[in-house]
Amino acid sequence: MRIALVKRWLVGAPMALAQAPHERLSKKVALAVFASDPLSSNAYATEEILLVLIVAGSAALSYSLPIAVGISTLLAIVVVSYRQTVQAYPQGGGAYLVAKDNLGIYPALVAAAALLVDYVLTVSVSVVAGIAALTSAVPALWPYRVVLGVLAVAGVAIGNLRGVRESGRIFAAPTYFFIVTTLGMVGYGLIAAVFDWLPEAPYEPHRPGIEGLGVFVLLRSFAAGCTALTGVEAVSNGVPALKPPEGRNAATLMTWLGVISIAMFLGITYLAYDFGIVPGGDETVVSKLARRLFGSGALYFAVQAATMLILLLAANTSYADFPRLSSILARDRFVPRQFANQGDRLVFSNGIVVLSGFAIVLIVAFAGDTHALLPLYAVGVFMSFTLSQSGMVRRWLRLRGKGWRWRMCINGVGTCATGVVMLTLAATKFLEGAWIVVVVIPILVATFVVMHRHYDEVARELSLEGLDRPPEFDHTVLVLVGDVHRGVVRAVQYARTLAPTAAVRGVFVETDPSRTAKIEEKWATWVPGVPLVVLTSPYRSLLSPLLDYLDRLQARSESQMVTIVVPEFLPRHWWQHMLHNQTALVIKAALLFRRNTVVTDVPYLLPR
Repeated sequence: MRIALVKRWLVGAPMALAQAPHERLSKKVALAVFASDPLSSNAYATEEILLVLIVAGSAALSYSLPIAVGISTLLAIVVVSYRQTVQAYPQGGGAYLVAKDNLGIYPALVAAAALLVDYVLTVSVSVVAGIAALTSAVPALWPYRVVLGVLAVAGVAIGNLRGVRESGRIFAAPTYFFIVTTLGMVGYGLIAAVFDWLPEAPYEPHRPGIEGLGVFVLLRSFAAGCTALTGVEAVSNGVPALKPPEGRNAATLMTWLGVISIAMFLGITYLAYDFGIVPGGDETVVSKLARRLFGSGALYFAVQAATMLILLLAANTSYADFPRLSSILARDRFVPRQFANQGDRLVFSNGIVVLSGFAIVLIVAFAGDTHALLPLYAVGVFMSFTLSQSGMVRRWLRLRGKGWRWRMCINGVGTCATGVVMLTLAATKFLEGAWIVVVVIPILVATFVVMHRHYDEVARELSLEGLDRPPEFDHTVLVLVGDVHRGVVRAVQYARTLAPTAAVRGVFVETDPSRTAKIEEKWATWVPGVPLVVLTSPYRSLLSPLLDYLDRLQARSESQMVTIVVPEFLPRHWWQHMLHNQTALVIKAALLFRRNTVVTDVPYLLPR
């Protein structure tokens, strides 16, 4: 009862299924739910570019501008491509469904595995980066970053367990606060740069030739900055959560997302270059940029607070999509069916809990270090980008509807661009940790296939096809007896309701011959008319004589059904269970997988 009350306080009262249509999201709320991840990526994407370039010297930081332009172009291509996807698949155009519909089941499973891995990484990376923003402003909290990260994941999980619309309301204000503060910082910074309101950068920007830097370093920095695109696919996965018309609203949302993300990313990168921001230390690039613009006053802390909140809540994108994708996979019998169950608040609670658990494990395992987690990031999402866009190309070739040629060209460009980036990410980040993702995805696909085969086998074995008529059983009920007491008498009364008295008998395994006569005497007094079978056990084993007796009984006929009634007395308090033998548990475990054998427990609750 107490647990139920705590659950109601944290999660809220149960919601009726009829309320599901009212849980749909408007475009403004959906922007907070689905766009928090791609928008928040701007808080660390520029820093990841600079961290790679600084290895070649501060002069190499000038390459951050063309790299940022290239990444922004790629982002625009992906957004335009996904605008077509969300309109073509208003029921949910995630990479799994698109690939399944157009490329086949195995490419679809690869896309699903890549997305599930990416969603887990999104939660852990976003939360850890958010804690980094906090510790940049308050360095005294740095030693507690792991604990703070775990608490943040728990908080976001509870918010999502309360329901889709309610979580959108919770996260809307921080998302828009981040958009206003970041674009405001970028706008003010550009004006200050034009009118020379701020001190000069500590170094004169230098533009070396490509030969002086090395192509591999440029590719690594480009790959590192591609984290700016993570989360873009979230809208396509969450189309069914939008209010009608779902496809059109999702396309509008994709446009908003693309414009805001590109403006933020280019603005932050340009200002970091123009103001001479050098990455490194315990302070983030965005913190250094805000401090250069606003000093250490209220505006600086507003930017840091907004960055911390958006990064912590960016995990919400994964909480919107991981459970939904898991439920689709469960419906298709590729993951446990529990993932398809909606909880009290009309959300897929099991997916939310599992996602939180994996994210917490990663945060603890990588000691809350953003830069240690980021090499694992983005490979999976670009794999899903490529599969989704190639699936759309196949769709236009197959359907050949109105305007199919130019639509195919758009998705074809998206396929080529994201495919090249995926290979670049895998090559440049492989030794840094991307190999983990490359290994995990095939393992997940193999697991999906094994689960699907199991469910198919179960369905075949349970099918009524070929069944002539229901089987008829010869039924025997055995009541296990360790002593004769109130619990045993109650169990015998229950056994008599299952079968005629002639088919009911008690079974006592004799481990101490001196007790047998007393047991038989009490049995004859309290359970008249029911025979007691005494099985001798010279080696004091309880299970062996019982199993041998069952073998002899069931050897008579294939239709011999045996019900084992296990009397069990239950103490009132949990600690009192440790004072008694758990023989009933051992017996039930031994008989669990035995053919034509039913085990039923008859509890007797002891008074206080």
